Amino acid sequence: MDLTQTATDAAQQPHARTAQAIIHNVEKILQGKHQQVELALAAIVAGGHLLIEDVPGLGKTMLARALAVSVGLSFKRIQFTADLMPSDIVGGPVYNPKDGSFTLRPGPVFANIVLADEINRANPRAQSALLECMEEGQITLDGQTLPLPAPFAVLATQNPIDMAGTYPLPEAQLDRFLIRLSLGYPDAATEAGLIQSQQYAHPISRLQPVCGAGDFERLVAAAHEVSITPEVAQFIAAIVGATRKHVDIRFGASPRGTLGLARMARALSCIRGRSYVDPAVVREVAAPVLAHRIIVQGQGAQAKDATDIVQAILMLQRTPV
Repeated sequence: MDLTQTATDAAQQPHARTAQAIIHNVEKILQGKHQQVELALAAIVAGGHLLIEDVPGLGKTMLARALAVSVGLSFKRIQFTADLMPSDIVGGPVYNPKDGSFTLRPGPVFANIVLADEINRANPRAQSALLECMEEGQITLDGQTLPLPAPFAVLATQNPIDMAGTYPLPEAQLDRFLIRLSLGYPDAATEAGLIQSQQYAHPISRLQPVCGAGDFERLVAAAHEVSITPEVAQFIAAIVGATRKHVDIRFGASPRGTLGLARMARALSCIRGRSYVDPAVVREVAAPVLAHRIIVQGQGAQAKDATDIVQAILMLQRTPV
């Protein structure tokens, strides 16, 4: 590493310390899940949205709340149900019977971090209410275009096992999530510790922000400054391009996946105090970024796992020097 690279890495250290403080704070609530917490924070730093797929009770909601509290951002939760209407998400005009006027009422989506809990419980009409805000950071209400708070991130959860009465997310909406994560069960030691830590109250009630004013904004700005060499850019494009040619994939990732992979690699590198993207980081985030964006051949038991396919593609790619 040359002196210039060393100096730029040193400049990233204050932002890395901010990121590590956030991660450590969240881990007070979600123990034993360092990799998932780090990836979730990187997704928000990259300006993306996060889809968490897991069975109930593993901390999906707590992850979203802990992240929001730790960075001092506003947080709203939307419980998605079969009777949810788009106006319950984005808001709309409310009639005032006193004077016959209408007042525009913003919905819960007007927050920095929005938890879309059990998103696949709502019908497609309600799900589609999130499309504009997830892609453009704005909402059109009653002919008016209103910007959403910045930063803005949707953290959606769904149970991949209980599919009765659910509406699977269409590919167009899945593609708007920067990454998909699974928390998984805790190990025995961590689970035993939960009994003590939650004996009287949940620790989320005592969690405090760890970011000063403007610290998180500077962290986001620093992630934009992380460099990607032409060789690493070609490496990213080659990985995504391979998803469009693989025999087990019907439809590969779009250029949105290419850009998402680059953004995620930049953000994770920044969190770790690096001023450039190492190919190893690209390999690390490829499956969370790409697996939910591809449509595999076959159905049911005949279909191969998308994550396994992405990992197989990575094994065939030459790592740039």
